Amino acid sequence: MMTIGVILMAVVILTGCGSDSLTDMSAFNESKTIAEEDLQVPESKNEIIDMLKNSDDSNLEALISNHFPFVDSVVGEDTTANVYGTLQFEVEELADILAEIKQPDEISDYIDGQQILVYPDQFIIIKDSEDIANATFIEVASEEFVQKNYAPNFLTTYFAIRVLDSMFGNNWVSNRRNYCRSSDCYGGYSTSRTYNKGGVTKNRGLGTFRGGGPGTGK
Repeated sequence: MMTIGVILMAVVILTGCGSDSLTDMSAFNESKTIAEEDLQVPESKNEIIDMLKNSDDSNLEALISNHFPFVDSVVGEDTTANVYGTLQFEVEELADILAEIKQPDEISDYIDGQQILVYPDQFIIIKDSEDIANATFIEVASEEFVQKNYAPNFLTTYFAIRVLDSMFGNNWVSNRRNYCRSSDCYGGYSTSRTYNKGGVTKNRGLGTFRGGGPGTGK
């Protein structure tokens, strides 16, 4: 009887320990997972285009959030960016549609699977998914978020230094590069790396850069 009691007690203890481990693992895994079904919507591609073009909403993030599934938020220094996703549009196609709806101040070329539209006080970064076939992510970030968190070497892939210094102040690129040599800087949304200046550990990862160009990890 004592042997059975000891065994039962051991099972209870192990189950309790296992429960904590599973909880931690589950929380970690959930923060890393975006499934294809998360991006599915009932509307057809043409229906979404019609709704986007016929909307009276002049706020681009509201327009995007009304028609594309929200998938994540990026906690940065003092600010947060939101990420949406779609299975129905490719990067350049969606960039052209958004630019037609509201003309950006700047629009980059399509480079490394990404394209950036710059509006007053707002950046829209559209990129191919690394993990889900035919999926596209749409990150909507304030100018403040980009200025305080983005790696300059990422942005200079898409815009001239003079353009970035004009947006953020003289010598921003040089000053930011010096900062990023010793600190994590955001290199655009990614499901495989983490960036978390805001202290919320569950947020999905974002590419980090220390000096190198796109694709250079910390």
